[in-house]
Amino acid sequence: MQDFIYYNASGLDFPISEQILVTNNIEELKDKSFLISNSKEINCELSAQEIDFYIKNTQDSLSDKIKNVLKLYEIAATKYDFAQDISYSSEVSKELLLITSKSEDYELFISKIKSDDFELFSINEEIIKSISGHIGNLQVIVDDEGEDVTLNVSQIVWFDAKQMGLDQSGTFDPNLSSVDDVIQTLKENINSYSYKKFTTYDKSICQYDGRREVICSKCEEVCPTVAITKDDKTKTLTFSQIDCHGCGGCISVCPSGALEYAPMNRESIYEVSKFYKETHPLIIPEKMNITNLESFLKEGVLPLAIEGEKFLDESSFLTLLQMSGSQIIFYSDFLSKGSKDAIRIVNDIYQKKYSKDAILVAMNEDELKTALEEVSFVENSYFNFNQDTLKKREIFSHRLQKLIGEDNLGIVKTGEHVHYGKVIVNESTCTLCLVCVGSCNVGALIADAKDNTLRLNPSLCTSCGYCEISCPEKDCLTIQRDIIELQPSWFKDSVLAQDTLFACVECGKEFATTKAIEKIAAMMGPIFSVDPVKERSLYCCADCKPKIMMQSYFDKKNQGENNAR
Repeated sequence: MQDFIYYNASGLDFPISEQILVTNNIEELKDKSFLISNSKEINCELSAQEIDFYIKNTQDSLSDKIKNVLKLYEIAATKYDFAQDISYSSEVSKELLLITSKSEDYELFISKIKSDDFELFSINEEIIKSISGHIGNLQVIVDDEGEDVTLNVSQIVWFDAKQMGLDQSGTFDPNLSSVDDVIQTLKENINSYSYKKFTTYDKSICQYDGRREVICSKCEEVCPTVAITKDDKTKTLTFSQIDCHGCGGCISVCPSGALEYAPMNRESIYEVSKFYKETHPLIIPEKMNITNLESFLKEGVLPLAIEGEKFLDESSFLTLLQMSGSQIIFYSDFLSKGSKDAIRIVNDIYQKKYSKDAILVAMNEDELKTALEEVSFVENSYFNFNQDTLKKREIFSHRLQKLIGEDNLGIVKTGEHVHYGKVIVNESTCTLCLVCVGSCNVGALIADAKDNTLRLNPSLCTSCGYCEISCPEKDCLTIQRDIIELQPSWFKDSVLAQDTLFACVECGKEFATTKAIEKIAAMMGPIFSVDPVKERSLYCCADCKPKIMMQSYFDKKNQGENNAR
């Protein structure tokens, strides 16, 4: 299979790389398939419309233009190679439910279809009680004269649809497009409905899964459908890929990086970013139609097409910023909660370090024009390192540490949806029980056995608060929330508490911290004071404690027998 093809009926007025097959005759390609094409008319794995957008609008020199066209094909191929968005299909029958309260809407829809197109049912929206399931398997519970009746259908057409219908896949509102468009979509779905896996999930670092209390469920909160649901009793998340729109909003608010965007994960972002060294990246989500967009791309601007518009977080932004050495333009008419927070945080950091914004957001064509005029390189900002296997927070920490260097740039406040923080421990009340370490699944809190210390790397802390609610000591552990300190110490392990080890009074083996033993002795000492052996057992290890207790028992027994004689 030929990898790259460029198709244009009018041909090209400049040469491009020999690695790209160029044709103006689509007929000769009917039986051929390709990896990357500039056109959806070609049978290919991935069509990259940003190629024509670049060719039409760039002001690059001819030599750079030739190099960059090939680079755009290679970028698309890299995204394809690293994508984990597996395709699935689901059977969809002809059973269709039409929901409307207006007779004219009903008549209009009926007039557009044939009798054998669908097995049609029609109801008034006033009797609907609930809708569940997904396309191909929808359950609609209606009130039939006081009794609940379940209608099982494959798809729903609902004029002026309420949110309960739009939450599930398989509900279509003609008023959001047109009756003709909806009917075409319904027919295309029958017998072969395809969908993709848009998210991957690592529950080992999820800050909701398995926790005793709910401290995070951001992904479920921002999901616009029922693709993510939670069970607060079992503390588990459920993912329905068929209901997922692929927007990626859950990815940008996930504090630990437990969720990744399957079409373009962290590894993919890193590999793609390598192509943008010494260029100005222009991020363009798929929903932003650029087919007819005419925009002056000054020299050095190279588009980066992405599928979803909401998955980019502070780690992915900083990766692309440092790998390009330039400001970024983000052309999108909508910013997700997570991406918006991330952009503001990174921009605040860049303002403190470089006195300029990192990310120039353009929400319309006028703003895009302004951003393209303003975008510039950021002197001494390029940085590359091998970030394979690192988690989201670790990548951001390492990159931010390089950016800060030895400077002290003050504090940046984090936001409503993206949190950082700093754990503070009252050493006088901390017994180094290490419950907090066990509760931290991002590695911010660690125990160092070499010097018996509790340590914190604040740059990894998500400010989730699970260590705070897990700590058994009173007035011991608190969190200073929503800050990033832009100074070298923020990235280093700092000692929160330290203690000596206590040696067993019987065998001399060190078995606990001195503070822990003193605390237990203070609590139990008055109770055990009537028995010197029990009182001594408070200072014994687990091996010696039963020994001295049993020895005391036998000594007393023998003494009793001797007295009886």
